[in-house]
Amino acid sequence: MNRFHKERKKHSLAGRLFVPLLSFAAVMLFLWVGIRDASDAASAEQEKSLKNAIQRSVVHCYAVEGSYPPSLEYLKDHYGLTYDGDRYLVDYRIFGSNMMPDITVIPLQ
Repeated sequence: MNRFHKERKKHSLAGRLFVPLLSFAAVMLFLWVGIRDASDAASAEQEKSLKNAIQRSVVHCYAVEGSYPPSLEYLKDHYGLTYDGDRYLVDYRIFGSNMMPDITVIPLQ
């Protein structure tokens, strides 16, 4: 027998695939967490953007007409406000024609 030649151990298929499969699973988990976090951040930014758009429309209406809009439908009809009603619930509470309304945006999903 050659003393420089070593017998190789025979590994099973599962043993040879364990490290690559574990690495693949770790990469997929990392990507999934990253995509989920990016999606959550985008949803929060959309909610903030919708609230700002409504407030800008309300202030614009007050500047043009001298009173705050009586309803959210008024803003949609006269000032071109649009949003996805399936994704967001907008609570618009008016206290008077000369007082800034309370605007709450609630994500539905």
